[in-house]
Amino acid sequence: MRHAIAIAGVSAVLVMASTARSADSIGVVGRSRSVQPGELVVLTLTAPAAVTEIRLRVFDRAITAYLVDRLTWRALVGIDLDVAAGPYSAAIEGRAGTEKLQTTYRFVVRPKRFPTRTLKVDPAFVNPPAEMESRIVREAADLEQIWSHSASERLWTDPFVPPVRTAATSAFGSRSVFNGVARNPHAGADFPSPSGTPIAAPNAARVALARDLYFSGNTVVLDHGLGLFSLLAHLSAIDVREGDRVSAGQVIGKVGATGRVTGPHLHWAVRLEGARVDPVAILALLGQKPL
Repeated sequence: MRHAIAIAGVSAVLVMASTARSADSIGVVGRSRSVQPGELVVLTLTAPAAVTEIRLRVFDRAITAYLVDRLTWRALVGIDLDVAAGPYSAAIEGRAGTEKLQTTYRFVVRPKRFPTRTLKVDPAFVNPPAEMESRIVREAADLEQIWSHSASERLWTDPFVPPVRTAATSAFGSRSVFNGVARNPHAGADFPSPSGTPIAAPNAARVALARDLYFSGNTVVLDHGLGLFSLLAHLSAIDVREGDRVSAGQVIGKVGATGRVTGPHLHWAVRLEGARVDPVAILALLGQKPL
């Protein structure tokens, strides 16, 4: 069934699905804007008895659910940009004392066609000079290391908030062509804002990275826990340090035009257990009330 909602200026259609369960298994209800590449699926899991842990395996990734109340858990599943259309399943397992509870949540990922965007930027950001190659490789390795070392507990409890007041204009997942050369898809959302505009932390987190990177300029990466990260890029100023703890809405920097850009704006990207997810889906599904 479908329910229309509006969250923080974001219109969304929630697609809900559920699995039947026996009296001794885990019930599952899924919510999403759509079940397509780049989307978020929120699973609500109901156990017949108090369990100590619930884990899932989907898209060959392990996902840890978090406790909502004594019998209710939630899990966040990201559908990466490169996931092919077709049927998939999430294997779900929980433990209540010595008893093992299992179920399977089946779903179908529908295809999605992403637009192409053509941009003109400094040629050094399309074909970087040789002396920059080692820096670019090192920074990419640093980010991969961060994505694989998230806090084991959920660090957020409040709703997610937009990092700036303006709406996103650049479509997530767009196939990017810089100076006539095709590059990786746009794995975030761009929010046009004047240089110097304060940037709010989308939610509570630990600052995993706060420094200048070659392509994304002044960059802050926030670890929200349980494999969920926000990357905020192209800042003119960074107001936090690595290791800091921040709360939802706290100013972490200012909008700028550093790195590979065509003008001042905020680039917000989300990683969820390695999956590239549209930040607008995070606001739509996790921004109205705590989940």
